[in-house]
Amino acid sequence: MSDDRFMRIHSPEFQAMAARVLRATELTSRLNVLPFDDEAGRAELLAQLLGRPLPARVTIYPPFYTDHGLNLEIAERVFINQNCTFLDYAGIRLGEGVMIGPKATFITLGHPVDPGQRREWLTGAPIDVAENVWIGAGATILPGVSIGRDAVVAAGAVVADDVPPATLVTGPKAGVRRQW
Repeated sequence: MSDDRFMRIHSPEFQAMAARVLRATELTSRLNVLPFDDEAGRAELLAQLLGRPLPARVTIYPPFYTDHGLNLEIAERVFINQNCTFLDYAGIRLGEGVMIGPKATFITLGHPVDPGQRREWLTGAPIDVAENVWIGAGATILPGVSIGRDAVVAAGAVVADDVPPATLVTGPKAGVRRQW
């Protein structure tokens, strides 16, 4: 994604991303039907998704979803529970010892709010999760968020702003911000 964090839909960069999404979807669909005890098969498919083998002592319980995979950086001792989704085109970093509850979602891409631009552009920003963070079940982490060391994101929280280290954030509050 360019430095201005915009990508024109149907551009060559978008076409390359779309091709990778198809490949990642094929790999995740194979991963998610393996017998749970097929650790070697799971490790091989995850290595293909991520473009490298998993670090030591990483646990990922399927089903697992990613739309890209190559921009998902996972450190040692990370635990990812079932049914998590990582839309990682703009980059996601999970620091050492991160724990992620079931159905958590990490989203690095979106669309402009302006109705005239929504079908023309993608916007994006990376997500950075520092060491020893706990992300609760069903939490949603939005583009550009950094979560500080030892922080806790409560179950169901929608995180749109940076989280300071050693803090607890809660709440799925939605409110009117502007109208057009």
